[in-house]
Amino acid sequence: MALDELKSAIPDYAKDLRLNLGSVIGNSPLPAQQLWGTVLACAIASRSPRVLAELEPEAKANLSAEAYTAAKSAAAIMAMNNVFYRTRHLLSDPEYGNLRAGLRMNVIGNPGVEKTDFELWSLAVSAINGCGQCLDSHEQVLRKAGVERETIQEAVKVASVLQAVGVTIDAEERLSA
Repeated sequence: MALDELKSAIPDYAKDLRLNLGSVIGNSPLPAQQLWGTVLACAIASRSPRVLAELEPEAKANLSAEAYTAAKSAAAIMAMNNVFYRTRHLLSDPEYGNLRAGLRMNVIGNPGVEKTDFELWSLAVSAINGCGQCLDSHEQVLRKAGVERETIQEAVKVASVLQAVGVTIDAEERLSA
């Protein structure tokens, strides 16, 4: 199982990550599509080749073709939006907020899966990418759709653990090279 391979690559000094990885994936209360879409989108967003290589096959096996594509789409569109909206928010000139974005984001309106699933994946990727404006936006959409805070927090836990695992494993691989 790829999850076991990934866990075994985590060094002992980061054993909490090993335990958390098993928990957020192996004991997740999220439905399979929400979980594996979050895993795939976050594995992509983590920028860790090892995390993506280990988790993508299992995500693909647990997702429909439409959900698999939508999770990748969430990672892609948030890679753009998180930079754009985070920058707009961080600039001291508030007038940037009044300018038209002029960026295509059609997939957000028609992701090919349940809107709440796509929003959850987008929120998780936004957590990795550190965009407060996108986090707020996706959280509000999810809450208005009746998604519980606990569900939102589960997606953020997946994001945080996968990001930490990727950083740790990639650093160890570079340090031992």
